[in-house]
Amino acid sequence: MNKKISSALISVFYKDGLEPVVKQLEAQGVTIYTTGGTQKFIEDLNIKVVPVESLTTYPSILGGRVKTLHPAVFGGILGRRNNKTDLAEMKEYNIPEIDLVIVDLYPFQETVKQTTDEKSIIEKIDIGGPSMIRAAAKNFVDLAVIASKDDYGQLVTLLQEQNGETTLQQRRAFAAKAFSIVADYDIAINNYFNANSPLTVFGNEQKTILRYGENPHQTAIFFGDLNECFNQLHGKEISYNNLVDIDAAIELIKEFETHPEKMEDDNNKKISSTFAVIKHTNVCGIATRNNIGEAWRDALAGDPESAFGGVLVTNAEVGVETAEAINEIFFEVLIAPSFANEALEKLKAKKNRILLELKNLKTTKNIYKNAVNGSLQQGKDAGNFEKWEEVGGRESTKEEKEDLIFSNIVCKHLKSNAIALIKNKQLIGKGCGQTSRIDALRHAVEKAKQFDFDLNGAVMASDAFFPFNDCVKMGHEAGIAAFIQPGGSIRDKDSIEYCKQNNLVMVMTGMRHFRH
Repeated sequence: MNKKISSALISVFYKDGLEPVVKQLEAQGVTIYTTGGTQKFIEDLNIKVVPVESLTTYPSILGGRVKTLHPAVFGGILGRRNNKTDLAEMKEYNIPEIDLVIVDLYPFQETVKQTTDEKSIIEKIDIGGPSMIRAAAKNFVDLAVIASKDDYGQLVTLLQEQNGETTLQQRRAFAAKAFSIVADYDIAINNYFNANSPLTVFGNEQKTILRYGENPHQTAIFFGDLNECFNQLHGKEISYNNLVDIDAAIELIKEFETHPEKMEDDNNKKISSTFAVIKHTNVCGIATRNNIGEAWRDALAGDPESAFGGVLVTNAEVGVETAEAINEIFFEVLIAPSFANEALEKLKAKKNRILLELKNLKTTKNIYKNAVNGSLQQGKDAGNFEKWEEVGGRESTKEEKEDLIFSNIVCKHLKSNAIALIKNKQLIGKGCGQTSRIDALRHAVEKAKQFDFDLNGAVMASDAFFPFNDCVKMGHEAGIAAFIQPGGSIRDKDSIEYCKQNNLVMVMTGMRHFRH
């Protein structure tokens, strides 16, 4: 069922792109009702409009908070054209039929990003806009609603090609998008007021169709704005698997202070640089050193086999020497807070290599996952340890404590069951995704031996408690001198006693770091 547009209500915050629409409406003799700033915009184009105040008989009041909330406006939107009673009441109260509603929303999300001033934020909570959009979308059988400037071009085309008419199918599609936009808007407001328990609904404002999912036969969509997190400086389109690894890399590097273009602090002390290699969301190499070149060298040395085709991430600017060293291996993605110009040119030598300049380390507070016939939500695993309780045969040295803290961070970013072996802030062996903790340790020790690392004096982190003392024994036999774990096993005393008998460090943190 086609509907001819004879009248339109236009009230928008964003005016860009609106000119071709109103000119087309004028050319087809459409009566335009409008408000405030939109009225001035259209009149400046020498196009006649009917102010909404002439319908409501009230001016815009309360500082613009109330303009369109009136039966003369909502009756014209919600009136059913096939309902004799509705039509009679509209005639009785001089309510015009409105065939097209073009309304957008105050920029609430943008305001929240730009300021913390609550008064400014509250004033950007739109009331009339969502109400008009919902009303028009509800009555899509009789009128069309445009709730986004992104649809102005499509509307102009329809007006031109269909002589000012819209089909029922087109009106329904516009309504569906309008409801989605309003829902997205309401969720953003909810999340501002309920920051600790936000709602998440995959909307349509920021949607990227990916080439495919984990495998070529799977479809994939990314919901969100990647431009808020980083600038893509070079390379091919980011894939589903890239994004999963990029997320793991960013979550890891967040644990370390970022310092682009700064090699010394205000007290002229050298600032450490951290470099990490991620493969299938697991850390396969990481090191912290006095400069980025050494950090890269030692991160790669931790597992040069697994680094092939991995995602690289650092908290320091990538200079030309580091770029030359990195160029020697094949990798998918490199993430850094900044790149020296010459370094960037060298890294761009490979056409498909993805180079990302990280500009915002802020990530969501919650994790979501599909499960059974629904979804799971949990908070992010924030923090390293709840307590620091040394219960072994001796106290840790300063160097051991630094390595234990480092190892616990690394272990947190490995799939469970997880073991991380660290020496001098370098990952020298890891076991992850194993079905038993002892298997994870065996794998970690074998990895260390594979690349000729000396485990004597190394430290070990476990993402969960040791159910028996077998891990402590095996670690000790390999040369490990200090252990860190959350504790909580009914047999903790067995591991503690072994450490006491053998003069080993044992730290209980009270914080488990399962990662499935």
